Amino acid sequence: MDPLPTLEIQKFAAPLRQQVLDGLRQAIITGRLAPGARLTERELTEMMGVSRTVIREALRQLESEGLIAIIPNKGPVVRELSLAEAKDLYHIRAVLEGLAARLFIENAGEAQVKQLAQALDVVAGAYERGDAQEVLETKNRFYDVLFAGARSETLSSMLGTLHARIWRWRALGLSHPQRSAQRSKESVRNLRAILASIRKRDANAAEKLTREEAQRAAAEVMRLIGSAAPPGA
Repeated sequence: MDPLPTLEIQKFAAPLRQQVLDGLRQAIITGRLAPGARLTERELTEMMGVSRTVIREALRQLESEGLIAIIPNKGPVVRELSLAEAKDLYHIRAVLEGLAARLFIENAGEAQVKQLAQALDVVAGAYERGDAQEVLETKNRFYDVLFAGARSETLSSMLGTLHARIWRWRALGLSHPQRSAQRSKESVRNLRAILASIRKRDANAAEKLTREEAQRAAAEVMRLIGSAAPPGA
């Protein structure tokens, strides 16, 4: 069995159990812990310098998020997302993000609209620089502002879990060498259209455009992994 990569945490600020959870989750979604990797309590305890109780709590949470699976006679392993599951998750993402855009219009004030516009400017800059990791992080920030403005803790929680499960697929779509240059321009154009509809307080248009952007992102990922996306995926 290959050894786990070094995983370090800074033991301050957030509660220790949250730091461990965040560290493991980040290692999984960025690929440092590869699909199929075994996560033994002993190794993780020694590597991260925390108790087995903390590690077990983190592993239980990661299992509930769908990032790891408990295999009989093997223990916790990093789950490998199937193509069918990816399509399903992208479809759900489109619906939930569309709802978030609608709720943003209903609940957000002008200060949050301005915040969203500023976040979009940062996304556009990241696309211009062509840094896939920066694009992913700045788009996450854009959507974080959108979800916060929707003022639904339940929806934000659902979207947070969903984004964690499809992070690797989103990263693939942004960093793949055969990614369409047109897709990058299209994404910025679509996000600007979403913002414009939000400024007009047009909930129907904002929801529709947000869903369509998620669907186009899914179609690009499916194309890159050699499988045509189904309608509305």
